[in-house]
Amino acid sequence: IACSGESPPMIPSDLKYSRDHEWLRAEDDGHYTVGVTDHAQRQLGDIVFYEAPAVGNAFEAGEATGTLESVKAVAEVFTPVTGTVVAVNEALNDSPELVNEDPYGEGWLFRIEAAGAPEGLMSADEYGQYVEAEVNE
Repeated sequence: IACSGESPPMIPSDLKYSRDHEWLRAEDDGHYTVGVTDHAQRQLGDIVFYEAPAVGNAFEAGEATGTLESVKAVAEVFTPVTGTVVAVNEALNDSPELVNEDPYGEGWLFRIEAAGAPEGLMSADEYGQYVEAEVNE
């Protein structure tokens, strides 16, 4: 929800987006990095804790993998792709605010080895329209 004078959320064009406000980036090693969007972290407010999935756990696309806790709310984090968690962002244990400060960089959540190609995700343009429609409901 944009307040007057607030810049619109960043939506990098090289990522794919879920309806649950997670982003997915294909890595050179064939894995995918997952995080929450700038829009999502703004909605949550100051992140104070991230409950990460365990490395080695397998999830179906759309399944909850953990939670982000903020001063305002607790939100589930969903995986946009079916696969097995291969890494979690350990830096968030001591600095969960990285999700607010750099949601597409240092604030990534986990990496996953996908069981197949991601399906049903939105491009940056599609996600921008989705957020705009959601905000204006």
